Amino acid sequence: MPTAQVHKPISAEVAQFMDDVARRSPGEPEFHQAVQEVAESIIPFLETQPKYRDAKIFERMTVPDRVIMFRVVWEDRNGVPQVNIGYRVQFNNAIGPYKGGFRFHPSVTLGTLKFLGFEQVLKNSLTTLPLGGGKGGSDFDPKGKNDHEVMRFCQAFMTEMYRHIGEDVDVPAGDIGVGAREIGYLFGQYKRIVNEFTGVLTGKGMQYGGSLIRPEATGYGSVYFAKEMLATRGDSISGKTCLVSGAGNVAQYTIEKLIELGGKPITFSDSTGFIHDPEGLNKEKLQFLINLKNVRRVDVSEYTKQYPRATYYPGKRPWIIAGDLAFPSATQNEISGEDAEILVKNGCQLVSEGANMPTSLEGIDVFREARILYAPGKAANAGGVAISGLEMSQNSMRLSWTRDEVDARLQQIMSRIHHQCATYGQEDGYIDYVKGANIAGFIKVADAMLAYGLI
Repeated sequence: MPTAQVHKPISAEVAQFMDDVARRSPGEPEFHQAVQEVAESIIPFLETQPKYRDAKIFERMTVPDRVIMFRVVWEDRNGVPQVNIGYRVQFNNAIGPYKGGFRFHPSVTLGTLKFLGFEQVLKNSLTTLPLGGGKGGSDFDPKGKNDHEVMRFCQAFMTEMYRHIGEDVDVPAGDIGVGAREIGYLFGQYKRIVNEFTGVLTGKGMQYGGSLIRPEATGYGSVYFAKEMLATRGDSISGKTCLVSGAGNVAQYTIEKLIELGGKPITFSDSTGFIHDPEGLNKEKLQFLINLKNVRRVDVSEYTKQYPRATYYPGKRPWIIAGDLAFPSATQNEISGEDAEILVKNGCQLVSEGANMPTSLEGIDVFREARILYAPGKAANAGGVAISGLEMSQNSMRLSWTRDEVDARLQQIMSRIHHQCATYGQEDGYIDYVKGANIAGFIKVADAMLAYGLI
């Protein structure tokens, strides 16, 4: 096995900047990681752009506009009161209303939401849509709860949250643990309290203002971005062996689009381990997986009972399997430096992140040094928020576009994001998508902040 990776040394300027971030935000490692990944691109860029440096734009961007934290009390099926913590991090609204999902999961902390909100600012900027960045959620776990309990929690959560959001203020969406069921309960309670039918949440059901392609958008978008990257080398997805992690919404639709474009997805995973199906998934196998995770809600190991030629690897991640393309679509830091070394050694040509920050700083170093095609999540997984923005547009116009119209707009947006990243990431014949995404996302927000003065 490869030795553990150590992140490459950072400049004195970046180190000093990160010391200040750590001092202001102690005990938030995910947030520090997200800021450092951006700082390593932006701080050298600022030396060529004194207007941003002298106005302390980047320093201001790493502090949220506000953080909202509150108690959520709800009653379980046995009539026993339960207490959770609710959060909303409204990070930056320089170019539009705050936009970012709610996450309901026991792992949710303020540091996690700050990392996600900070990433969301740059991601939303890259979409070219007028959207600011934010994130919210709770340490509530919907898993194992019945519909009534989830409804009671969502209603209690929104009873406080409603006063902080609005269609021109902050427009949340779903995330881990917040799907169609939760969005329905949240939107219903908002409508009940304010007595208005407005597009204050995205990811809604089609019956009450949702958009076609929204569930598929993040997975589809990461594949469309991979398609753009491969095209720069005169290549395509067709015939490529693809590694996918996760088994939820993003992974499912990543697999679906890969199959449609002629790729051969051979893995998927959940918190218990991963499945390797060397024959590749087809539409029938994908439907079986969707039933496992969305209906039966059981571990991926059950897949091998239906398809015994597949192998289940308990407690492992799929990056030990050889593949041409990798689509991490589960959660943060699922690709370590060692995992990245294995992927490169096994001939992986491309990594397109469907999850948020799934690759550690050490892993990013490995990919960039190997000069493979590597797309960070703020660029590759922006399809979800892009369609959320389009859902807001449809709500404002009281229209509902067709599936083909929305999909075409999604492809156009992912192409524009790729163009921005390629423009700012060119380096000696290689496109550094990390640098390109960070600088392109930063410039749009920074110009708006400069225009407003010191606020």
